[in-house]
Amino acid sequence: MKRLAYIDWMRGLACVLMFQTHCYDSWMSPEAKKSSSVTGWSKLGGTLPAPLFIFLAGVSFALVAEKLREKGIERNAIAKQTILRGAEIFGMGLLFRVQEFALGYPWSPWTDLLRVDVLNILGLSMMLMGVLCWATGDGDVAAARIRTLVAGILAAIFVAMATPPLWTTHRPSFLPWPIESYINGVHIFKEPQPWLFPLFPWSAFAFAGLAVGFFLFTEFAERKEALAFAALGGAGILACALSVFFRFLIHASLRGLRLLAQQSEFSPAALWHSSRNSFSRLCLVPLGFCPERIQPDHPVGQNLAAGLLGTH
Repeated sequence: MKRLAYIDWMRGLACVLMFQTHCYDSWMSPEAKKSSSVTGWSKLGGTLPAPLFIFLAGVSFALVAEKLREKGIERNAIAKQTILRGAEIFGMGLLFRVQEFALGYPWSPWTDLLRVDVLNILGLSMMLMGVLCWATGDGDVAAARIRTLVAGILAAIFVAMATPPLWTTHRPSFLPWPIESYINGVHIFKEPQPWLFPLFPWSAFAFAGLAVGFFLFTEFAERKEALAFAALGGAGILACALSVFFRFLIHASLRGLRLLAQQSEFSPAALWHSSRNSFSRLCLVPLGFCPERIQPDHPVGQNLAAGLLGTH
């Protein structure tokens, strides 16, 4: 398979966006940040690098795994190589935190050593993808490719669907915060933080990239590369449209439920559990949360649709 130039271009784009965001944020004075519209556009562009890096890591992972399969290398050897590579990147992430702590000493708190950052989650995601490729890599190469593609999509959907409850109603609060932080990014705070990089939802980008990477090896994609690329772009546009639709639907459902609660003698929690309002419950149960815990203006409520689709 020839080198895919657009993947290299996407990596370059992610790097440029990351550099400009950090540079503007570090070098502009507070007054300039308030007066310049560049800051807003810079921050908007800064939301793309992390999803792009993790997504492209999944694509690259699939390309490497598929080439090893085509060479006839056993799945145990492939899993060992890829999981160890993920562990290496995870270790680099821990060393990077040590470096950041040393550079900021004595002002940086010791808890920064255990903060979940991009490299940490990238390494863990690669290890999980190695396990998934091992589980689906037995038998014929073409059949294993389809199995891994489907498994990657299902894994991305699972992570996206599990994120809202793990951030709100079903938080694993019984775990020590350094461990829980890898699940929902709670760190040392009372609630999960959207600026951290826990497995939920960030590993969904890696699994989605894994599925795309194996799709690029299908006979259809190799025979009609331009059409396959256009199909992926169309799928992305459709996902964005669906995310807007589901966000509107969720806001309407939650606000309607609150209005019903205000007009009745029941509290929102009691209304949720009452059978005569089962239609509202039926609409909200598959979304994985309870309205008495999440309001429409809650960050998870606002971004749930995007999370369901694995978008940022």
